[in-house]
Amino acid sequence: MPSDDRLEGVALVTGGGRGIGANVARELAAAGMQVAVTARTAAEVEAVAAEIGGRALVGDVSRREDVERWVAEVREIDLLVANAGIESASGDPWETEPDDWWHVFEVNVLGVYLCCRAVIPGMLERGRGRIVITGSGAAYLPGSGNTAYGPSKAAVWRFGETLARRLEGRIPVFVISPGLVQTDMTSSFPADAPWTPPELAPRLVRALASGRADALSGRYIHAEHDDVDDLIRRADEIRERDLNAIRLVR
Repeated sequence: MPSDDRLEGVALVTGGGRGIGANVARELAAAGMQVAVTARTAAEVEAVAAEIGGRALVGDVSRREDVERWVAEVREIDLLVANAGIESASGDPWETEPDDWWHVFEVNVLGVYLCCRAVIPGMLERGRGRIVITGSGAAYLPGSGNTAYGPSKAAVWRFGETLARRLEGRIPVFVISPGLVQTDMTSSFPADAPWTPPELAPRLVRALASGRADALSGRYIHAEHDDVDDLIRRADEIRERDLNAIRLVR
């Protein structure tokens, strides 16, 4: 996948204080975008913003007032990367505190919705914009033991696909799987797990931000297992055969 797409405009990256979000922010800034990064931990998000010459926004993605404040401060947003997410409530669901279980959905699903809701009117008014949502293989792969994280990511995928349909021809929307990347969230995984190179998800976001892949709006794209340039060439076939989508096959 080429990583030489030059970009313009303003990007808002949620969950940008560390891990995948921080690497996406670095990639977009290196490509030429002005990047605003959000996170709950001020020290982390300020460090990333200082490194890339961007803007630090502190707050909670699941709080409407924080999200609307971010968007009002940044104003003209050309790219939303709705990346913020948490994984918790991993015990037996009948022993997990309901508030802890539900909080995963508040961050992973409500947070994505609030960000999309806040940026879309301005994108429609200006006639430009793109949205990239960070999904997860947990949305479709069997074997997960977490009853909150996987279902929340399945909801995020369906939301992104539906949103893409509602915005067809106006704002491309993509849901991506970054693969299994070594971050704080995956620190409990074994050292010999099939790790995904950390640069792949940021490169994919950069390609999607370029506009070259707009015909793939609404499709689920994996940073490691999908070649985005091949998908672009096969866009007509992908739509006709309904590929790169989560479906029940009977």
